[in-house]
Order: sequence, then C-alpha cells, then structure tokens
Amino acid sequence: MIMEAVECRSDTEYAERPLSLVWQGRRYEIAEIISRWHGPGEKGFRVKTANGLAFELTYHEISDDWHVQPI
Repeated sequence: MIMEAVECRSDTEYAERPLSLVWQGRRYEIAEIISRWHGPGEKGFRVKTANGLAFELTYHEISDDWHVQPI
C-alpha cells in the first residue's frame, strides 16, 4: 500500500501551509498554493508542484489524515 503524505508548515496551528506531498510513492515540492479553504473538521488546499502538476489536498482533523488527489 502506498501512503499519501503531506509535509506542512505549522506555526500557530497544524497544517497552515503545505510544503511537499507524496503521491504514488513520489515526493513533490509545492511551488504555489492556488487556493485554500476551511470546512467543518477539515482544511483544504489546491496546489501546484514545482514540475507543474496540480493537486487538491484535504486534511481531515478528526482522523488526522490527508487525502491527496490530482486535478
């Protein structure tokens, strides 16, 4: 099983700014945050990687896990 993971910067609270992600076993540096949102029990980001791929990242606070989806 390949784990999805997100490395993020956390100053005053967890998951303030994603820095990199792992998808399908490869690590990608995040070059740009396109958008961000907060919902009940979650935080979300649309990001672009340094090599031009776009992803939607969702952090689920209750289960303490990330969902990584290419867009």
